[in-house]
Amino acid sequence: MRSIALISEHASPLAAVGGIDAGGQNIYVAQIARELGRLGYHVDVFTRRDSERLPEVVDYAPNVRVVNVPAGPPCYVRKEEMLPLMPQFSDFVCDFAGRRGGYLLSHANFFMSGLVSLRLKERLGTPFVMTFHALGRVRRLHQREADQFPLERLAIEDQLIERADGIIAECPQDRADLTTLYRARDARVAVIPCGFDRGEFWPITKPFARRALGLPAGEPILLNIGRLAPRKGLDNLIRGLGVLAREHRIQAKLILVGGNSDLPDPAVTPEIARLQAIAAEEGVAPQVVFTGRRAREFLKLYYSAA
Repeated sequence: MRSIALISEHASPLAAVGGIDAGGQNIYVAQIARELGRLGYHVDVFTRRDSERLPEVVDYAPNVRVVNVPAGPPCYVRKEEMLPLMPQFSDFVCDFAGRRGGYLLSHANFFMSGLVSLRLKERLGTPFVMTFHALGRVRRLHQREADQFPLERLAIEDQLIERADGIIAECPQDRADLTTLYRARDARVAVIPCGFDRGEFWPITKPFARRALGLPAGEPILLNIGRLAPRKGLDNLIRGLGVLAREHRIQAKLILVGGNSDLPDPAVTPEIARLQAIAAEEGVAPQVVFTGRRAREFLKLYYSAA
C-alpha cells in the first residue's frame, strides 16, 4: 500500500476556515491530501484533537483520513503555546505509524510538525519533506516583540532544514529566505507555488457577481479575503484607502471578508474593532465593509466582483 503521512499539528482540514488559526495552511493541507488520494495514495493527515466530539479517525475524502491526535487538552490551544505538546504528539504518530506498517514518506507543515516528521525519521526511517508556511526569523524581522513564538523555534528550524530530505518553498522569496537567513542548500529546496482548484473557482462576470452580492455596479471595489489578524497588515490597506480618497479623490469601497464568526462581531473578532478605529481616523469608515466569515462557495463571487 502506497501511504503518505501529512503532519499539520494546528491546521486541520476539518476546521472552519477563516476563524482563529484556521486559514491558508488548512486549505493547503486539505487540497494536497485530496489530490494525493486521487492519485491512488493512501493519506493520513495527523492534526491535534481540539474537541471532545472528534473521533480518533475521520474519513475525509477518497483514500484520505484525518487522524485527531490526543496531545494536550481536547480544546483550542493557541499555536504559540503548542510546542510543549509535541513530544506527546510525536509519540502517538510514531506508534500509529508502527502499527500500520509505516509510510513511504511524511510531509510536515509548520515547524512543530517538522519535529514529528523528524521523530518518525529517527524511529522508523521515514524520509520527510518540509513546508514551513512561515519562518521564525522572518517573523522576528518584521514583527519583533509582537512575535509570541518561543525563541527555540529558530534552532528547531535550523535543525529541520539540515535534516529534511527535501524542502518546499511556496514562492521565490520563501526560497531566498531559506537560503540566506537559514543557509538551506539550494539544491534541496524546490519552489512549488500554491495553486487553486478550477472546480471551485472560475470567472464570473462582474455585473452578475455584484448583483448577487448586492454591491453597486459602478463603484471601485477593493477586496481582501483572509483571517483578520494584526500581522496581516490590513491597517496599511485601510490607510491606503484614505490616501486614495484624500490625494486622488477616488472613493473606493474596501470589502474585508473573514473573521471568527459569520456576522462581523468585534467581540468575537477583536481585530475588527482596531481596524474600524483606523478607518474612522482616516475618514473612510463608511467605505470599509466587514462581511464576517463566508463559505468558500461564495468566494468566487467576491473575487469576480472586485
